[in-house]
Amino acid sequence: MSEFGVAHALETLAAPANPASGGSAAALVGAIAAAVAGKVARSIGSAGDAAQAGSLARRLTKLARMDAAALESARAALAAAGEGGNEGRDFRLGRLLEHAAAVPADVAEACADVAVLAADLAPRAGDDLGPDARSASWLATAAARSASHLVDVNLAAGPDDPHARRARAAAQVASAASDTL
Repeated sequence: MSEFGVAHALETLAAPANPASGGSAAALVGAIAAAVAGKVARSIGSAGDAAQAGSLARRLTKLARMDAAALESARAALAAAGEGGNEGRDFRLGRLLEHAAAVPADVAEACADVAVLAADLAPRAGDDLGPDARSASWLATAAARSASHLVDVNLAAGPDDPHARRARAAAQVASAASDTL
């Protein structure tokens, strides 16, 4: 069997100097789950589901990069902020923190879509591929829950923040789908 080619991603996530962290990892786990769901869909001849899985995998891969960039910008701005009192700087910082909450909320929603798709595939996949579909749904659910947590702990996102509400709702949708398995 050929190499999976994940060594670079693992090294990137492990490097303290690299901003990719939990949000990027959640997105990549979601992308992996989407790839597995896509494999199941193609194997059972469900072209539409395979296309949806491929689209979700690409979206989550892009979100992994976006999350790292948003986190890097927010951390740099926080480090440079010092004490409050500068309205322009505080506004820019708030916008950066808001964006750093929006990206993992997007990750949670995309992962929920993967969890639902994989859970839908599982009963159609038979004894051979059903376990793979279930695993994909559970992986996507874990990633959605992780991304939701990251939104909840963002400094700009309070309990009523729209990004936090959307991420929590996505994690609940993912959990409900995978709980049916």
